[in-house]
Amino acid sequence: MRFLHVGDLHLGKVVHGFSMLDDQRVTLARLLDDAEEAGVDALVLAGDLYDRSQPSAEAVALLDWFLTEASERGFEVLAIPGNHDSAERVGYASTLLERQGVHVPPAFDGSLISVPLEDEFGEVRFWLMPFLRPSGVRPLFEDEELGGDYTSALRVVLEAQEIDPAARNVLVAHQFAISGGVEPERSDSEIAIGGVDGVDVAIFADFDYVALGHLHHPQKVGRDVVRYAGSLMKYSFSEARGEKSAVLVELGEKGEVSWSLVPLRPPHDLREVKGPLVELISPETLAKADPEDYLHVILTDEEPPVDALARLRAVFPRLMAMDVENSLTRHQADLSEIELCAEEDDPLELFERFFEEQNARPVSREQRAILEEVFEKCLVAEEGRDAR
Repeated sequence: MRFLHVGDLHLGKVVHGFSMLDDQRVTLARLLDDAEEAGVDALVLAGDLYDRSQPSAEAVALLDWFLTEASERGFEVLAIPGNHDSAERVGYASTLLERQGVHVPPAFDGSLISVPLEDEFGEVRFWLMPFLRPSGVRPLFEDEELGGDYTSALRVVLEAQEIDPAARNVLVAHQFAISGGVEPERSDSEIAIGGVDGVDVAIFADFDYVALGHLHHPQKVGRDVVRYAGSLMKYSFSEARGEKSAVLVELGEKGEVSWSLVPLRPPHDLREVKGPLVELISPETLAKADPEDYLHVILTDEEPPVDALARLRAVFPRLMAMDVENSLTRHQADLSEIELCAEEDDPLELFERFFEEQNARPVSREQRAILEEVFEKCLVAEEGRDAR
């Protein structure tokens, strides 16, 4: 069984005023060609299909084209909604789509849909778990002792399913996974407050492979077979230095899993360049990389020309942002170092330190539980504003 695990598509994404739709279409078309060349049986889409819960008509049309093309090429498609999606919109007409080999879960009712696919070794069962919060799980499992944490909520959900650990199982999930308290690498576009939304990967022990979405950096979490594919394209400057890829997974008999990375090929890269203006717009520099890429330019001139932005845009049509870094800006950064450090701290830990300084004692277990609930509500509210 071979399948291609793809992370966050974020169709309809706008980055610094630039619509990514055209680049997304090209990247998806190349992905389908790569999947066909690799001889995969299925495509796994691990959530955040859209960038907003109410996607544009153009974004919906793009996903419609992609799913139709995937189905016509003979791929099974297994997709879930992420935190940026509306689960009801993504799950619309799921029964009809299933007849075309496109499997998406309906709105969560306590049960996970599972899709059996066959190969020469028998059945592989794909379990589709949409993005879940404890507040959405608790009303469906009133007889269970549920805390406010994501790990206990998702453990209850998984234990309620009829999962045979002796069979081959693949989980598709969209959560913030952690291993042994170690958090994975995040980009600027991902929100997490104090680890409140963290899910311990130990609860995924029954799965031969866990196809994760939610984080934009490709990476494993704990076991090699618990992986984030990363996002379809670079959607923030914090992702500029990395490369995007899909995960090509091959399942043999029970316990035999291998994987490799398939580079994604967008038509334009997103890069950061740094230096004096004259050097950056010189023919020598322009010849080294595509000037049509999306760029964040950092000028190092001590006295940047007043027309610097216009001169940059003349040669870099996809210039997204320009900043200045020189002796003056470094001095200003030194003056605000304390404030910047405070902003970068974990908000929950920062509040706990403040509480301890003010009260000469740490927060109690009960108080921390209340704080985690409050911070989770803040996280939900912040994600809701982003989705709008």
